[in-house]
Amino acid sequence: MNSEVKSAGRILDLLEYLSVLREPASLSQIIRDLKLPKSSAHGLIQTLAARGHVVQDAAGHYMLVEASRHGFPFRRHEEPLVVTAMPFMERLRDESGETVLLGTMNAHCDLRRLAKCVSHHPVRYDVNMDAAITAHCTATGRVLLAHAPAEALEDYLSRVRFLSYTRYTITDVKQIREVLAKVRRDGYAINDQEFVTGSTGIAAPLFGAEGNVIAALNLGTLTSRYVERREELLLKLRSTADQISRALGYRR
Repeated sequence: MNSEVKSAGRILDLLEYLSVLREPASLSQIIRDLKLPKSSAHGLIQTLAARGHVVQDAAGHYMLVEASRHGFPFRRHEEPLVVTAMPFMERLRDESGETVLLGTMNAHCDLRRLAKCVSHHPVRYDVNMDAAITAHCTATGRVLLAHAPAEALEDYLSRVRFLSYTRYTITDVKQIREVLAKVRRDGYAINDQEFVTGSTGIAAPLFGAEGNVIAALNLGTLTSRYVERREELLLKLRSTADQISRALGYRR
């Protein structure tokens, strides 16, 4: 077996190994479990980190980013976004105690989750990374719709059937337009039990270096906890979104 084939096999072994772990692994643990030479293991890890598939926690342990657990669904140009945002997301999760999500939207207003940092609280908000995201009644969707190009937004509003998921879901197009206008004015969006009864989501836009909105940062929690901490959670979310935007090169 030549060296290139051996390296390819090792990196696949490493990806498969990390994909089933739910806790970060140290380099020594990876070397021990996979029986890899130390120099090879370090090189493979650094390659995956440079491509946005692996990140380090505060203790220096390694983990696969959530999006990479599902067949590398995000496009290459989105990888730097995940890598840049992840440390901020983890800090927001730890400081707020709530689940933090990163999502984006394509030209057809289709939404996709890129990454998540799940709350450590025993009763918490969580989502399946592969599950469809409904734009009109989720905080992430509303932020991205509010900043979508006018033509794309009009196409979305004209072709989509707005389903009701709870008794709180807004399905009237005129009301949806009003909600999106408010999102633009306020700088954030709220989903108050419109998608899942008992859960509330808040989201803020992430701006790229060109000044356009490229993603949304979402904080999901139980409605009861949100009511008690509304101002605190909004402040933490918006502050973190601003920090990520600056890290991406955005300047007001």
